[in-house]
Amino acid sequence: MRQKDMKEAKEQAKMQNAEEPGVGINVDENISGTTHLNEPVTDEPELEKLRNELGEMKDKYIRKVAEFENFKKRSLKERIDLIQTAGKEVIVDLLEVLDDCERAEKQISTLDDKAKEGVMLVFNKLKSILTAKGLRPMETINKEFNPDIHEAITEIPAPTEELRGKVIDEIQKGYYLNDKIIRYAKVVVGK
Repeated sequence: MRQKDMKEAKEQAKMQNAEEPGVGINVDENISGTTHLNEPVTDEPELEKLRNELGEMKDKYIRKVAEFENFKKRSLKERIDLIQTAGKEVIVDLLEVLDDCERAEKQISTLDDKAKEGVMLVFNKLKSILTAKGLRPMETINKEFNPDIHEAITEIPAPTEELRGKVIDEIQKGYYLNDKIIRYAKVVVGK
């Protein structure tokens, strides 16, 4: 019975093929309007346009990444500067106290040894705390006058030829806070 069914199915398929020519597995190859499927894509202007857009997008991306990296570096630097100079105003105000301590140190010879030792202890403690915070005095005496860090109060005739154009005396000390000038030195310059 199986062979009989198989024969009938084959005969029916032959009859259908005879009635509908061209129907099969690869039928769409020969139907008009689908011949373009076998041809390669040759739309050059659209392809070139897409390539240009891709290049522009890559360029924008690279620029944005570089801009963001610069932003990160700049903000990190600003943050470090802010941390280093956070107490600048307080330290600038304490410079006057430091000046008074230095003047007192010069006049301390009239006190007895215990009082002198106590005053020097307080003075040295103040200096060490400020030094730990990044305060550093300028070295000015017998150095070449530099208008970027010195403020000339007056000029006097130089006692020797080698002191001409150099700082002879210091009226008020200058200070750095983490390598930034917070007070310019007021000096007397030899001419």
